[in-house]
Amino acid sequence: MVHPVFLAATALSLIMSSAVHAQTTQQAGTAAPADGNPLLQTWGGSYGGVPPWDQVRPELFPEAFATALAERQEEYERIASNPAAPTFENTFVPMQLAGERLGRVNALFGVMTSNMNNPAYQALDAEWSPKQSAAQDAITFNPALLARIEAIYNTRETSGLDAQQQRLVTRTYESFVRQGAKLDAAQKERLSAINQQLASAFSTFSEKLLADEATYIAVTDEAELAGVPASVKSVARAAAQERGIEGWAIVNTRSAVDPVLTAATDRDLREKVWRAFVNRGDNGGASDTNATIATILQLRDERAKLLGFDNHAEWRMQDTMAKTPDAAMDLMMRVWPAATARVAEEVRDMQQIADAEGAGLTIEPWDYRFYQEKVRKARYDLDQAELKPYFALDNMIDAAFWSANRLYGLQFEEISGTVPVFEPNVRVWHVKDKDGAEVGLFYRDDFARTGKRSGAWATTYRSQRDLPPAKNVLSSNNNNFAKGAPGEPVLISLDDAETLFHEFGHAIHSMLQDVTYPGLAGTPRDFVEYPSQVNEHWLLTREVLDQFARHYQTGEAMPQALLDKVTAAQTFNQGFATVEYLSSAIVDMKLHTAAEPVTDPDAFESATLAEIGMPKELVMRHRLPQFNHLFSSDAYSAGYYSYLWSETMDADTWAAFEEAGGPWDKATADRFAEVLLSTGNETDRADAYRAFRGRDPDVKALLRIRGFPVD
Repeated sequence: MVHPVFLAATALSLIMSSAVHAQTTQQAGTAAPADGNPLLQTWGGSYGGVPPWDQVRPELFPEAFATALAERQEEYERIASNPAAPTFENTFVPMQLAGERLGRVNALFGVMTSNMNNPAYQALDAEWSPKQSAAQDAITFNPALLARIEAIYNTRETSGLDAQQQRLVTRTYESFVRQGAKLDAAQKERLSAINQQLASAFSTFSEKLLADEATYIAVTDEAELAGVPASVKSVARAAAQERGIEGWAIVNTRSAVDPVLTAATDRDLREKVWRAFVNRGDNGGASDTNATIATILQLRDERAKLLGFDNHAEWRMQDTMAKTPDAAMDLMMRVWPAATARVAEEVRDMQQIADAEGAGLTIEPWDYRFYQEKVRKARYDLDQAELKPYFALDNMIDAAFWSANRLYGLQFEEISGTVPVFEPNVRVWHVKDKDGAEVGLFYRDDFARTGKRSGAWATTYRSQRDLPPAKNVLSSNNNNFAKGAPGEPVLISLDDAETLFHEFGHAIHSMLQDVTYPGLAGTPRDFVEYPSQVNEHWLLTREVLDQFARHYQTGEAMPQALLDKVTAAQTFNQGFATVEYLSSAIVDMKLHTAAEPVTDPDAFESATLAEIGMPKELVMRHRLPQFNHLFSSDAYSAGYYSYLWSETMDADTWAAFEEAGGPWDKATADRFAEVLLSTGNETDRADAYRAFRGRDPDVKALLRIRGFPVD
């Protein structure tokens, strides 16, 4: 996903030891090897044990899944059938430790399906996703287990439990109930069938979208690429060579498409590339996702009503900061009018330039990025191509590490080549805290390739916990940067550099975590993006740019005059950025609050956009047929609003640094880490924010940072 990251604690993540972050599978354990299958062995080696990526093969997973699922089921059966009276120590502690071997297997499999997918892994996913869903339901629906949990829940305030233990008990009980633990037998049977069908549908959606993203636009005449920077053409040339074709290949992923839409003077090429990209999953062929989406929506609606909710959004939002669809919609609709008004201004400015040039056109979606660059150059004398030589990937990685060290004391030592990796270009660092104590490892998989899903995301292979046996962190960032020809430096755009800092913010969140119980490690979906969004701000500080934004050929720092242009243009094009995001979030919420499940996603999308007044000159950032956030799992469904919710806290947090004297204020950084980053979900996140800021977040800070009028 484009902005993926830490997953809110779900029922499964609360009842198992695998409980934390978005696109994050927890694992750890000491189970003995089974039948010699390396996927079932405890992770060995230094650094608390590392994943055996060099031994992962698709044919090993069936035995690994079957063995680990059976083992976890036995662990929960022992907990549920314990003849002793239920206590926190004999019920909740073993629940927190159960399923560790399955967690390890799932961590390996999740990376292979996200980063190294192929037909063998797709077949495994299709076969085992519903089986895993059924196994999870068998735990949630176990009446003896629920009875023990409920008994402890009913006496939680009088049995000597501390605050964290009480919170874990409460959240676990509420999660079991929310997932259907109190339904009757027939209802449980139907719910389990729904969950299994959804698991299969999610796999189908992902497989279809991946197929469309493997397509490309072939260019044989270099004249069609007029205006496209040499570095972008080099990437397209390498993509063509990889696919065994002559000329250039513009792969159907955002990282390949956006530079062409921004720079290509050939309008026909821009339109061709744009249409291929925005119609992923919507081509009427074998990879069309509309029918799959309709199935997912029908199943989600039935499940919500079976569980006693009016719609999927109400059910999903029970464990969020917003709490209700109305609260999320209120925030989005407060920002929407200002954003669309700004788009009208942006389109007017672009049209004036097109008219002055005698282009003889009306601005269309495939023109937006191209003409917005012309406006940027005219207004700020700023050319994005002028920036790219200052953003070498290696330097930006170093910049992220330097910032984390200055703010939080984290220390990074590269150890690439000493531990297994799943792809030769993956790099690894050993991480220590400010006192030199062990934190864990950090992995980077930065480059696009066939079989890797699009976008950028963070993953935690193993999450920290203090509950014995304590575990350190194995965290990763994953991007789809374009890798140039051999020997050429990898230069990334300013947007890509911001993405790098964003995803690294998720990694920092996992590295600073200091919790006892895995079940209190996860945060609500609408809090998850907050730490990563805050981390983006440090990229454009003078201290970072002076040291790390250096020209890849001359080594000179970015000139102050160029930085001034970047700073002046910070709110430029915020209409486009806000509307393409918000339209996606609003459609998501309306889709999942519909009175009846939507059967025609395309028609619903068009009608909803017309209803809210979507400007015709741009499209949703994620159209429904390719909306991975919503349909590859439940994770972001009725939750795409969370980026805006988190950004409200982010903008207000950055204001706190500014009020304290600047971005590197140590007292503010310490308080931010201690109150918000390290505490997982040990306290209510709204209460934690108030403890940090002294009040609720101010939405006006969000409007200001986007350059919109503040009432």
